[in-house]
Amino acid sequence: MQRRTFVGFGLAAPSAGFQREVAPKRERLNLLFVMTDQQRGDCLGADGNRAIRTPNLDRLARDGARFRRAYSSTPTCTPARCGLLTGLSPWHHGMLGYGEIPQRFVYEKPRVLREAGYSAASIGKNHFSPWRKGHGYEQLLLDEHSAGGLVHEKSAMERRATEERTDYEAWFYAKEPHRNPYATGLGWNDYAARPFALPESLHPTTWMGDTAVRYLESYQDSRPFYLKVSFIRPHSPYDPPERFWKMYEDVELPAAKVGKWAAKFEKPSSERPDIWHGKLDAKTIRNSRRGYYACITHVDEQIGRIVETLEKQKKLDSTLIVFTSDHGDMTGDHNLWRKSYAYEASARVPMIVRLPGAKGGMVLDQPVELRDVFPTLLDGAGMTPSRQLDGESLLKLVRDRDAKWRQYIDLEHNICYSPLNNWNALTDGKLKYIFHAFDGQEQLFDLEKDPHELQDLSMAGRMDGAMRLWRQRLMLHLEERGEPFVVNGRLGLRPKGVATGDLRSRVSS
Repeated sequence: MQRRTFVGFGLAAPSAGFQREVAPKRERLNLLFVMTDQQRGDCLGADGNRAIRTPNLDRLARDGARFRRAYSSTPTCTPARCGLLTGLSPWHHGMLGYGEIPQRFVYEKPRVLREAGYSAASIGKNHFSPWRKGHGYEQLLLDEHSAGGLVHEKSAMERRATEERTDYEAWFYAKEPHRNPYATGLGWNDYAARPFALPESLHPTTWMGDTAVRYLESYQDSRPFYLKVSFIRPHSPYDPPERFWKMYEDVELPAAKVGKWAAKFEKPSSERPDIWHGKLDAKTIRNSRRGYYACITHVDEQIGRIVETLEKQKKLDSTLIVFTSDHGDMTGDHNLWRKSYAYEASARVPMIVRLPGAKGGMVLDQPVELRDVFPTLLDGAGMTPSRQLDGESLLKLVRDRDAKWRQYIDLEHNICYSPLNNWNALTDGKLKYIFHAFDGQEQLFDLEKDPHELQDLSMAGRMDGAMRLWRQRLMLHLEERGEPFVVNGRLGLRPKGVATGDLRSRVSS
């Protein structure tokens, strides 16, 4: 009899008419998918950031392959996670902007892997709605954005009696019934940062590391495992334990990068601490980044513990490890905060793949995206998709860095925060073209010469040829959508955005 370590939640029956994957006869790799929430692509020591401390992720990069041009096509939580879940582009999975993830897709990662003979467990954040809707996961141990994000409206302690508890909250209240896990007092989108108000052992990031280690140490299922470990941090609140906060006390952190074109975002969008734009003083920005960097280092330590556990169990060399984040965080760059923008700080993410037996220390420049994670995990399991996916296996490039690959990747976001923030973009990792659908404004950045996007080249006459090329590429990309995306052979304006409910229902079941 198989022994399962944790109680399963959200166990779903196989879908009617679903085409079962054929599992290979050879011994298959275990699959470990680790992700953070809201981690910028440049907040990684291996990416050249000398201020941040990420020794364990840097080790994975040395042992594996790092994709330095990795993106989140729709850089907010739920649409990004739909790309991870389905292996599809935004138009094909139906989430062009922030909203609720459909309760079921026709073809989704955990269900496919489970039906192919893998156990499927998720620890941490999924952002499913409802929380326990497992999409094929047989075990869910959750930490989600819950009462702590409402500190500006009503305290977590007032709400906890009526709200469903996450597994982290249930564990916390069982251990500390008279304490508040959100006592630090920061909201989910605040720019303020301060040390966690409770002992480090009670921090949700520590809980996630502990839970993942216990899962691996006690795993006795005869099946290979697919384990997803999804940390909420460094997403705000920027509330690292004191130990990590002190690490960055005297570290010279990168200052915010602000192009002249971003002057329009100087005035704060509100007086609340969860603004989406606004020029703040250097001290405030540094404090915010101190908390953000410290949260990343805290997560990095937990990732190190997970990898160390695999080593002790002699499973590291039989496990494919994929690491990424759902999107980045502007942290004051271009007077912007949070995410949902086409700019590098928001859209570029870290991406590392460690394939046992493959060459280590590879740095690859091809444009890759979150949709590539699903086919990568299938490839690691010795499987091929039974349906057409937009993503491709990253192992193709790990095995042959010169393999044929896409020339560029599409980015977009429907209205978020304001009708002004509504755009489509394309990038090959060298140039980036952005079309703002509210008023038709265009931007062009040379990412090789200007990685911080300080100089908007769209008005430079010498770039007219490049503008025409990328504009035409975007029209061809949007052509299948028709109006209002392309109107009479031109990119169409969408000052009111687009309704996506019908689109979501078309791709889900």
